[in-house]
Amino acid sequence: MREGRARATLIGAIVLSSLTIWAVHFQQNQERETMYQGVLRDDERRREKMRQRQAELEESRRKREVYERVQNVPKAKDGQ
Repeated sequence: MREGRARATLIGAIVLSSLTIWAVHFQQNQERETMYQGVLRDDERRREKMRQRQAELEESRRKREVYERVQNVPKAKDGQ
């Protein structure tokens, strides 16, 4: 009788420990994946911001060309 209880307790402890270890590893993998997705989102935001800045720079250059054609803008001297 005692052997049966001891064996059941041992098996229960092994099962519980195994489930705990599996749950911790599963949670770590989920967190790692979540963090990786955050990095991907950050990279995409950074690329989008660079595209916007490039578009704004090109628009600024285009406007400057138009303004310089319409207005007489003297060339800047070196150092000014």
